[in-house]
Amino acid sequence: MAAKIVIVGSFNMDLTAYMERLPRPGETVNGRKFVTGPGGKGSNQAVAAARLGAEVTFVGRVGQDVFAEQAFNIWRQEGIHTDYVIRDANQATGVAPIWVDDAGENSIVVVLGANLAMSQADIDAAAEVIAQADVLITQLEINYDIVGYALKVAKQKGIRTILNPAPAGHLPPDVVALADFMTPNETELESLSGQSGSVESNARSLLTREGQTVVVTLGAQGAQWVSKDAANQIPAFKVQVVDTTGAGDAFNAGFAVGLAEGKSLDEAIAFANATAALCVTRPGTAPSMPRRDEVEALLKTR
Repeated sequence: MAAKIVIVGSFNMDLTAYMERLPRPGETVNGRKFVTGPGGKGSNQAVAAARLGAEVTFVGRVGQDVFAEQAFNIWRQEGIHTDYVIRDANQATGVAPIWVDDAGENSIVVVLGANLAMSQADIDAAAEVIAQADVLITQLEINYDIVGYALKVAKQKGIRTILNPAPAGHLPPDVVALADFMTPNETELESLSGQSGSVESNARSLLTREGQTVVVTLGAQGAQWVSKDAANQIPAFKVQVVDTTGAGDAFNAGFAVGLAEGKSLDEAIAFANATAALCVTRPGTAPSMPRRDEVEALLKTR
C-alpha cells in the first residue's frame, strides 16, 4: 500500500536564468539560457514524493492566472490530489526568479503572492485527509501562523510531522515543539538556533520535547540527525552536480516517504540522500525530481 503524504505549502513558478557566474551588486552579466518551470518548496516536495510512489495530497493556494494553470497541469501529470488547492481571486500565483551559475550555485528571489493568503479554514477543510496520512510536511513559504496550525492539526490526529524550516526564518518555540522532525540546512540551523556552534550543539538546542529529531542537510557531506541522547551522520552519494536548486525539497520528500514506509531513521535518511543526489544531476526543480527505480538503483551502489 502506498505511503500517504500530505504537504501543506507553496507553489511558485520558477523563472530560471543560467549564466557563467552570478552578478555582483550593480553588475549586468549575460545569461546563456532562460527557462520557466513549476517550483515552490511545497509543490516540489509533492512532485518528488509522488514520483517515489507515495499517494500525495497538496494543500495550498494559487492565483487565477496562467501560472496557476501550469501548476494544476503538473499536479495532474504526477497524480497529486489537489482537492484542497484554493484558487485565490485577489492574489497572484507565487513566482521565483532564480539565477544559476556554472558551478551549480544559485540565488533566488521569492515573491509569494497567494501562498501567503492561506487560512486556517484551508487546513480545516483538509482535516480528514490529514488524519489518514502517514506523514505531514510543511515549510516556510507560507504564513507562519498556518505552518503552526497545520502542525497542530496533524499532531492532534496523531500524525507524524516534518517541519522543513526553509527559507530560513525564526519560529516561535511552540511551533517548533509541534514538529517531530526538523530538516534545516546549516544556514537555516544557525538562523533557527541563533547560535554559531557545532552542527550537533546547534541542532540539540532546538529540541523542546521528547521524541523530537533534527536532521541537518550538509550538501556533499550528507545529513546528520540529532536527538536528545544520540547523533549520527549519513554520507551523501557522489554525483556530478549540475544544479543544486531543489535538492532540499528532494531530500524532504525522500525522508518523508522513507519514514512513511517504515524505514529506520538511518535508512530513511539514506533514501533521502539518494533522492537529493539524483536531483542535483539535472537542471531545474520539479522536473529534476527522480523516479523510484532510479533511487533504488543508486542505493544499491553503496
